[in-house]
Amino acid sequence: MKSLINHLLKFTLPAILLFASVVAANAQDARLNFEKLNGFGERARDVVEVNIDGKLLDLAKRVTVKTNDKDAKKIGQAISGLKGIYVRVFNFEQENEYDIADVEEIRSQLLTPGWEKLARVRSKKNNQKIDVYTMFSGDVMSGLAVVISESKSVALVNIIGTIDIDMLAELSGKLNIPKIDIEKEAADKPKN
Repeated sequence: MKSLINHLLKFTLPAILLFASVVAANAQDARLNFEKLNGFGERARDVVEVNIDGKLLDLAKRVTVKTNDKDAKKIGQAISGLKGIYVRVFNFEQENEYDIADVEEIRSQLLTPGWEKLARVRSKKNNQKIDVYTMFSGDVMSGLAVVISESKSVALVNIIGTIDIDMLAELSGKLNIPKIDIEKEAADKPKN
């Protein structure tokens, strides 16, 4: 009996560890690799870099849930599933001071399985390109990516984890969250 248990552990334990590592890897699929943009900071006039993850994100979640402000508590609930928020913004003095191929490499990451295009905008004015993609795990949004490039600027936002959209809609118009009034706007329109 003991040898049967050892035999099972010998083969099932590695299988369980392999499965766990695959699940963990899939949870991070929404994370974009921004490394190609590291050189942008040296040439850009203005640089914004935001990395909110790990302990800092956990602290923000704990603080918003423990506050006495009911709206802040709701924000804490809405972001409870977040794993990371990453933002990069580069503004340049002159047009075309950066290699657009580096930005296109970021965009190519959004063409991998799992990402779904939400919006795509192309304008010849300032060579503007905007892409918004979401990633879902089942019916739950597990990632969001926004890539904006113009002739003198690049902006990227990458959010990993789940956001309670219904909760954010409830908070719209409060705490500097833009007003989201879809149902009311539809109700206010005159019927034909």
